Amino acid sequence: MNKKLVSAVMVGLMASSLSITGFAGETEATTEAGLDDYSGVKVACIVKTEDNVYWSDMGAAIEEWAKENNATVDMYYAESEENIEGQLAQFENFIGMGYDAICFAPLTSQNLIEGVVKATEAGIVTVNIDESMDFEACRTAGGVVYSNFVTDNELVGKKAADYIAEKLGGEGQVAIVEGAAGNTTSQARTKGATDEFAAKGLELVASEPGDWDRMKSMDVATAMMTANPDLKAIYACNDVEALGVTEAVKNAGKIGEVMVVGTDATADGKASIAKGEETASIGQANTDIGIDSVKSAIEAVKSGFVPKDHVGDEAFPAITYVDSFLVDADNVADYQ
Repeated sequence: MNKKLVSAVMVGLMASSLSITGFAGETEATTEAGLDDYSGVKVACIVKTEDNVYWSDMGAAIEEWAKENNATVDMYYAESEENIEGQLAQFENFIGMGYDAICFAPLTSQNLIEGVVKATEAGIVTVNIDESMDFEACRTAGGVVYSNFVTDNELVGKKAADYIAEKLGGEGQVAIVEGAAGNTTSQARTKGATDEFAAKGLELVASEPGDWDRMKSMDVATAMMTANPDLKAIYACNDVEALGVTEAVKNAGKIGEVMVVGTDATADGKASIAKGEETASIGQANTDIGIDSVKSAIEAVKSGFVPKDHVGDEAFPAITYVDSFLVDADNVADYQ
């Protein structure tokens, strides 16, 4: 089990005026004042793999914020994207370790439902970080998730496709390197991009999983370009994949001829954009998402929230959609 204890420096609050919705429908945008004291609550935070910089950067920011604010937060990471049972075992271990709250980013929409149900029964507050679980299934099983801070991933895919369509003048062949098959984030980003490509009149000639893996994405992109020599752009569902796609484009001698648009605007992705290789990336406020998830969990505990009192309550989780942003050669310096 990969564990880090918290360490130091405050990271800023999320942008104001975020749209907060419950499963029952949308409510007016609000901004919480937050607590003056985040000490005295023990939080476990488990996210996806540490070798994905999106999650490791988030984890580091949570650790920094926690030390600055005297909060007790232990960071854990999934061993691999495929070890969904292992992540559940990690989650369930926390229940007997004296934690007041558990923040989590599930590997799939279903794999941590059993853990959330057990946490609810044990009186432990749970908060879903970014990638949403299947909340309806969780409620039906008797689990209560207090809140979820997440990017609108369908909108992320739409933004990428819209950018590509604008650069191509509304015509040309395009492709998508999806994430892992069955992954909800991948499905949402793929749907957003697919729908927007169709709306803008672009021809989607291929859409294949890259499994969030750089080497596999390189191979997938190579095959796509071989089968479709007139291909003009590839959208990749994260920047790990986008960097693999960019390698494939470089190997084919097509930098500047085939656009590569990724997702997450990671440090490596932005460096590639600055070098004129990866074309663009749709960024997310991952550090704010992580920090505000932990803050929400601590606030829930301190307010006396009792999960068992809200079983089946469609007001939970309260969902905060965090806006995404485009990074390309024109503005990459502003984000580095």
